Amino acid sequence: MSLRRAFMDLPTDPLFYLTAVPAVILVGLSKGGLGGAMALIGVPLMSLAMPPLQAAAVLLPILIVMDLVSLWTWRGRRDRTTLINLLPAAMAGIALGWLTASLVTADGVRLMVGLVAMAFFFMWVWRRFSSGDGARPHGRFKGAFWGLISGFTSFVAHAGGPPYQVYALPLRQDPKLYTGTSVVFFAIVNAVKLVPYLALGQFDATNLGASAVLMPIAPLAILSGAWIVRRIRPDHFYTLMYGMMFVVGLKLVWDGIASLA
Repeated sequence: MSLRRAFMDLPTDPLFYLTAVPAVILVGLSKGGLGGAMALIGVPLMSLAMPPLQAAAVLLPILIVMDLVSLWTWRGRRDRTTLINLLPAAMAGIALGWLTASLVTADGVRLMVGLVAMAFFFMWVWRRFSSGDGARPHGRFKGAFWGLISGFTSFVAHAGGPPYQVYALPLRQDPKLYTGTSVVFFAIVNAVKLVPYLALGQFDATNLGASAVLMPIAPLAILSGAWIVRRIRPDHFYTLMYGMMFVVGLKLVWDGIASLA
């Protein structure tokens, strides 16, 4: 595949750029330290302009470049037990996502992505109104369950963060250890996803060209996220982002049901 061919096959729909550019910015901001809804809204937002699996394929090379930067930044900080409990099941979740992608239509995937987005919104609302004191211990069964969900949702929509957080946040790890462990987890998950995405034919000239065009936005967004996290309280911003996720998720669910009906 030549570089010229890749750029000739780029999407020409303005809606693609109106959704893809903000999506990459939001994902980059999350990698810069803001996290939360911004990373989750990337694929659902781009799914307004293209099939969800294609949106995820365009984002995947960008995510891997971000992961390499994050691995260097947080090198040496990881919790072995968390990774052992979660990673094997996450691999099974990726395989389940691969199987699902080969069986359902784009409208079916769009419906799933919308339901995942809305489920994470309601999970966030539930966490806002519930609280618990004290750190909780590791658990193999809990790790296997949430690792499976994280691997599946990561494959479908790069939305493996919330299931990971459901397991890891109650551990009350040191913030640096928590961040470093999550960086290792998702770097491995994203690297493994290259295989099924390649097998599904998603790394064609169009998708790789789109990734290349959007790639320069990523480091700027990461630096911006690091700058913002040092200067503002993210609470109100998270509320806005999760609200956006709910609206986008509702739109995808509506479109998916209407198409399937």
